[in-house]
Amino acid sequence: MLEIKTMSYERTVLVGVLTREQPEEKLKEYMDELEFLTYTAGGEVVGRFVQRVDTPNPKTFVGSGKIEEIEEFVRENDVGAVIFDDELSPVQQRNIEKQLRVKILDRTGLILDIFAQRATTSYARTQVELAQYEYLLPRLTGLWTHLERQRGGIGMRGPGETEIETDRRIVRDRISLLKKKLKQIDKQMETQRGNRGALVRVALVGYTNVGKSTLMNVISKSEVFAENKLFATLDTTVRKVVLGNLPFLLSDTVGFIRKLPTQLVESFKSTLDEVREADLLLHVVDISHPSFEDHIASVNQILSEIGCADKQTVMVFNKIDLYEPDVLEEDDLITPRTTRHYSMDEWRKTWMHKMGGNAVFISALNKENLDEFRKTVYREVRKIHINRFPYNNFLYPENLDAYTEEE
Repeated sequence: MLEIKTMSYERTVLVGVLTREQPEEKLKEYMDELEFLTYTAGGEVVGRFVQRVDTPNPKTFVGSGKIEEIEEFVRENDVGAVIFDDELSPVQQRNIEKQLRVKILDRTGLILDIFAQRATTSYARTQVELAQYEYLLPRLTGLWTHLERQRGGIGMRGPGETEIETDRRIVRDRISLLKKKLKQIDKQMETQRGNRGALVRVALVGYTNVGKSTLMNVISKSEVFAENKLFATLDTTVRKVVLGNLPFLLSDTVGFIRKLPTQLVESFKSTLDEVREADLLLHVVDISHPSFEDHIASVNQILSEIGCADKQTVMVFNKIDLYEPDVLEEDDLITPRTTRHYSMDEWRKTWMHKMGGNAVFISALNKENLDEFRKTVYREVRKIHINRFPYNNFLYPENLDAYTEEE
């Protein structure tokens, strides 16, 4: 008989702060995203705590009264972990752990934990391990509660080396080793990219969980892992795609997120080489998400950090089947009309209309409007191909009518 497996989720509590830079509406979005991250990591959120502060408390991030309130809730509800929306300093994390006596995580630690779960290849595991060690290094203090000195006895008296110093040295050595290993893998991947010939390279980029892998599966007819969870894809997948009879390489990359840890940006820069070396970017956006314009800004910021802000880009607005504008009653004269009340046609007439035809609206899951998407991608790839091989201008004339529009 098949054994029925029951999945147990760890009970967690979320903590966030209201500041001038982070008003209530923005905080709610961040907390919702943090809850989805917690669910992805295997946690169940049983409570949320929010406090309005001018600046976070340098000792415990939130005020002493709020910490006592959280402590009482944790004790009464058998909570195993408390997760903070912002990055905690090592001192703050240590002080909160002493008082609450449960696991304390911040957004950075949570994302690193998800990445560690999702990493399957040696390359991804090496990158995540490096990011974890760099995050852990300043937080080693307080992890040791046993003897301070490493050794004792005749000939060993004196200052010696404390346990924490030994541990820091081991971690630094490990970081150095992982960096060397990544350099070696980078050389191998650079050789792989060089062996792909002169084919046009197209990269899927975008916020996490916007449907990049689903779109990759539809276009390339492959079986890239796709799931309705954050960071389902960590390893870059490259497939050869043929539209009509025009071939190009399509790569699916790791998704971005707001407040992305600096350690991850640094360690995953080598993975993002696929984005750097791409000739065309397909920026996939979940238009059904209320904050999709913020997601676009976050992705554009990371693209500028890795030097890809000026690349030719096609905006692909995905999940049109899930888009539902907020309804404004006709007799409602108080509620102001905002972009959340826009219909799909009204969105098309905004800044998206000024993109010169490089904005398409699709549903990768339901395969809606994919013909327009294929025409747009074909047109842009063909332009790059003709610029690269000017004498091959008429290599693909029979598909010109099928995949390009008349000027």
